[in-house]
Amino acid sequence: MVTVVQRCDGLITELSKFSNDMLYLGPPIDDDRLECFEKVIGFTLPSDFVYLLKKHNGFSLDGTEVCGLDIELRGASLDELYNFEHDEGGNKMPAEFMPFSPDGFGNHYCLDLSNLIDGFCPVVFWQHDCFYEIKTDVEVTHPDFINWVEEVMIAWTLENSNYDGTEK
Repeated sequence: MVTVVQRCDGLITELSKFSNDMLYLGPPIDDDRLECFEKVIGFTLPSDFVYLLKKHNGFSLDGTEVCGLDIELRGASLDELYNFEHDEGGNKMPAEFMPFSPDGFGNHYCLDLSNLIDGFCPVVFWQHDCFYEIKTDVEVTHPDFINWVEEVMIAWTLENSNYDGTEK
């Protein structure tokens, strides 16, 4: 059976095949910031997400970003994004939704932390301009974060580009 570590390391290997012009891999998190963040939001983050952020605090591929925590050098910070979408945004997210990847139009891919099972949780797509009757109306896009990275970041990029950044 393939472990979370093996799957995540495989993703990092696959991402690393892309040109540096297309790929950004942030520095590692080697302190307890993620654990402190979990205490602040009151939810446990999925093991695949934590593992990848510990290796690379934020990463992006050809414009698709996974936000890091508490960073100032590149992109949005998870803590600021979480606070904005839950406290300041016009259509506030349920507390258990952890936005991690903005689409550039006010929408976000989010981890549904209320459905954490065996260290994994589904990814949902939150549309900022939809007022959902109930939480289950939010579209579940992927069974877990690893599957999201495999499809949205890697497969969708490879539909139009080669690893070296040239168009197909």
